[in-house]
Amino acid sequence: MIHLPRVANEIKTIGLYDLVLQDVQKIAGRSKVSEDEILEIMQAHPQILEDYKQINVEYNIGNIHLRDIKVDTVDTPCLAKVKEVNSKLAHLREIEKYTLDFEQSSTLVIIFSIEFFVLFSVQYFIVLLDLKEWQWWIYGLFAMSIVIAWLYAKKERKKYALNSAIFEEEYQQTRELISELEAQGCIQRSDLVLHECEEHV
Repeated sequence: MIHLPRVANEIKTIGLYDLVLQDVQKIAGRSKVSEDEILEIMQAHPQILEDYKQINVEYNIGNIHLRDIKVDTVDTPCLAKVKEVNSKLAHLREIEKYTLDFEQSSTLVIIFSIEFFVLFSVQYFIVLLDLKEWQWWIYGLFAMSIVIAWLYAKKERKKYALNSAIFEEEYQQTRELISELEAQGCIQRSDLVLHECEEHV
């Protein structure tokens, strides 16, 4: 459901993907590359497409380059499948953020940021406010915050893994449903493709 010509165009023309473009240029061995060459390099080096997708997830830009199917434009026999596709597309867009590696997610950054804040607060209370008689209680609270942060991170890691698996399964199901609808003549896949991203405009 990712539209590769759009990916190639965005890598070539949008500054957000400059690092990916630099990788493409390095592989090509020159600084000027066409969209067709970018497509060929993506086929030979799948990591280029993965890097593109990673950037999109980090910046909350979708990797699903399809619009919802207009329910009022399809025949009644196709209606149930069309509604199912639209529902799955909405769910995929919602959980796509979990396809990011947990170690590279903003959730982990937030957890570490809070822990650093707590650490500096502990030092502030003990040293600057001269609370040495309370230092073991304060260090105990800090240790407890580390345990809580570790448990929360563990819970979030499981959530990322579960939702990532759900995403992959629903992604395949949705692709199959769209292929079935196209084979039945209910839709044209080309009518659903989003050729450009509104977030870049």
